[in-house]
Amino acid sequence: MVNEKIRAREVRLIDSNGDQLGVKSRQEALEIAGKRELDLVLVAPGAKPPVCRIMDYGKFRFEQQKKDQAARRKQKTVTLKEVRFTPGIGDHDFNTKLRQSRRFIEKGDKVKAAVRFRGRAITHKDLGRDVLERLAEELKDIAVMESRPKMEGRNMFMILGPDTEK
Repeated sequence: MVNEKIRAREVRLIDSNGDQLGVKSRQEALEIAGKRELDLVLVAPGAKPPVCRIMDYGKFRFEQQKKDQAARRKQKTVTLKEVRFTPGIGDHDFNTKLRQSRRFIEKGDKVKAAVRFRGRAITHKDLGRDVLERLAEELKDIAVMESRPKMEGRNMFMILGPDTEK
């Protein structure tokens, strides 16, 4: 809240340098801010009495927006990449998918490793689990298993994420 929108009768006043001016009435605080051609801004409404600061509110909001933009720019968005396997995958194909998964994890993305069971292969769920556990074992130096292998329809999947400790 700013200036006239502040409803408290008494406020603890802090000037623009950070020095405390003591407990003042709202009207007196508004007059002091007016003399300095600055705004009275409520910074701690839950305190007894509420704390107000004398500052240039427009400049404060501008700087706050700049900080928020900088924080959004530095933010890393983690995406989920999917790598599909079959229960009877060959060694060469497995190594190709392994390299692909390693590249995704090194880039900071999560990997959803899925084994798709087609036809009668659904009766051999243990083969699919072996493929996923082999992948987790090969990537354990850079990845951590976030969810164990589980079935969902005709697919078995697990999620691997980058190991933040390494």
